Amino acid sequence: MQSFESLSKQFSEKFNERHFPGQPASLYEPNEYFLRLGGKRVRPVLCLMGNELFDEINPDAWYTAIAIELFHNFTLIHDDIMDKAPLRRGMETVHSKYGESTALLAGDVMLVKAYDYLNKINSSYIHAVLDLFNRTAMEVCEGQQMDMDFEQMVKVSLDDYLKMIELKTSVALAASLQVGAILGGAGQRNQNLIYEFGKKLGMAFQVQDDYLDAFGDPKKFGKQVGGDILSNKKTFLLIQALEAGSVKNKSELQGLLNGEQENKIQKVLNIYKEAGVDGWALELKNKYLDEALKHLEDIAVLSKRKEPLKELAHFLIQREV
Repeated sequence: MQSFESLSKQFSEKFNERHFPGQPASLYEPNEYFLRLGGKRVRPVLCLMGNELFDEINPDAWYTAIAIELFHNFTLIHDDIMDKAPLRRGMETVHSKYGESTALLAGDVMLVKAYDYLNKINSSYIHAVLDLFNRTAMEVCEGQQMDMDFEQMVKVSLDDYLKMIELKTSVALAASLQVGAILGGAGQRNQNLIYEFGKKLGMAFQVQDDYLDAFGDPKKFGKQVGGDILSNKKTFLLIQALEAGSVKNKSELQGLLNGEQENKIQKVLNIYKEAGVDGWALELKNKYLDEALKHLEDIAVLSKRKEPLKELAHFLIQREV
């Protein structure tokens, strides 16, 4: 069994090659540029880890992992257009550098190329892999639409927010693991368990991300805290404060959301602490992590084969933040 770091290095070596023709350069160079920006490559490596949990890595898992990463980058190109984001990873986004129309086409052809790689896998797996891949692709789009809808809504319920995060973020992690399990010959029960492991891990990671944006150490977090607060982004913390805070908390918070800007970050953080949402978020994160690890524990393979995934889960979701 290999670690995330080892498989990540191997995947990067296979992935860091040219995936598109040279011409027309005006269409294909934007995608090559975007892929050169790098990234964590978490989803494709999870596919490989999901495979190796059950058997030696199937050669088809590399094609599938590449397809997963290309699909993820397709969503990022289009997300950047929707968000009007000028930068990604400190560099110009595709639409900023090449124009919106070219970015749309570049994203489209990135998706087509993902299916081109899926078409290389053994026919005995193709139906199950495509079924899961297509369902997940639709769910990711549904999650993105919900996220955009939330920007126009005055109030979002916690249940709706949880559903959005599940669709936009968690199902892609879960499906990456399950696709790997399919290629590793896992039975349906084990496939379901590894899917749930990935889904709960994704939920825990998002709770942690929301928490760190508000309460994290900037030196450890890698960016200034409070960005979500300044942009009035609907997060676990904000939604819970509006649902569970006192009348005074809710009134003060609403005033800050409606335009009051002086010392906004600190004032909102004080409200969060008074409402107890900081402790609540940590409990929720740990609840999801515990559920994820329980699903991993229930998978019917030798415990030592699960160690790399368990280590990754603990690395991604720190108990102390």
